[in-house]
Amino acid sequence: MENCWAYLCRMIKKQKRKEKPQKLVVLIRPTEKGIRSRYELGRELARVEFRTIYFCKDKITGEELACKSISKNKLKTATLIEDVRREVAILRHLPKHPNIASLEDIHEDDDHVHLLMEFCEGDALFDRIVARGHYTERAAASVIKTIVEVVQMCHKHGVMHRDLKPENFLFAGKKETSPLKAIDFGLSTFFEPGERFNEIVGSTYYIAPEVLKRNYGPEVDIWSAGVILYILLCGVPPFWAETEQGVAQAIIRSVLDFKREPWPKVSDNAKDLVKKMLDPDPKRRLTAQEVLDHPWLQNARTAPDVALGETVRARLIQFSVMNKLKETALMIICL
Repeated sequence: MENCWAYLCRMIKKQKRKEKPQKLVVLIRPTEKGIRSRYELGRELARVEFRTIYFCKDKITGEELACKSISKNKLKTATLIEDVRREVAILRHLPKHPNIASLEDIHEDDDHVHLLMEFCEGDALFDRIVARGHYTERAAASVIKTIVEVVQMCHKHGVMHRDLKPENFLFAGKKETSPLKAIDFGLSTFFEPGERFNEIVGSTYYIAPEVLKRNYGPEVDIWSAGVILYILLCGVPPFWAETEQGVAQAIIRSVLDFKREPWPKVSDNAKDLVKKMLDPDPKRRLTAQEVLDHPWLQNARTAPDVALGETVRARLIQFSVMNKLKETALMIICL
């Protein structure tokens, strides 16, 4: 007859065989039929960290969508899980806006969370900048007005974006007149008036100095929009170095260069807005409404519509190639 210890061990093993490991539930209880019962997943559009974006079609309505599939195996910490939940909460919280890609549906299975988003078939803002080689002041004014209107709406509803950059904006269609839409709120967060944050998040060239000092609020979004405006007008970011540490040091110094080409050709009004959006003191930095009220944006239709030169194009191409190499390296690391 087996002793008590052997009997206990045998019963524990038997129980373990019966027990099924609990599946992670991120947003909703996984559906039995899965996403393919309703949607047809097509070509891969992009891959960033633990997210893969697919072209997707609703089998019932025929609507074209973008499916952001998030691997649950990569959500190894409570923080990463909470990030996904917060992104969805923010997309649901923000009202419909013509310049924000909307969340249309959610599916979850044992392995992935699928966010069904409005599909934007046009270029990323940065790719269109590179294709053009530069933005004239008039075109830059139109783009930055749209971006700041998105920021204003977010701030009005207690949301801080924290990762504004050209790559996070897509044109809805191929036409030049297609609306520009914000597509990624993965690093966004809710905030209360006066609340301060200390997480260092965002993309290197677009991070505000107070983020690096770990004491910031929603003013960081205006800084990032100011960096985008600087790039639109001259082809390179305002704070540049060979290493990320060097970029961070340049951001802390916050010295703007308006001497090299094409800045002598740029209007004083445009340069004035750039300076005020990139003020290192967040208390002095313009609010979203003050940016929209600035004379350069108020008179955007009369801003110069003249090409700023081939130098800008060459810089843009170089900066674009470097960014894509970084993205590819990051994707390989995350596989």
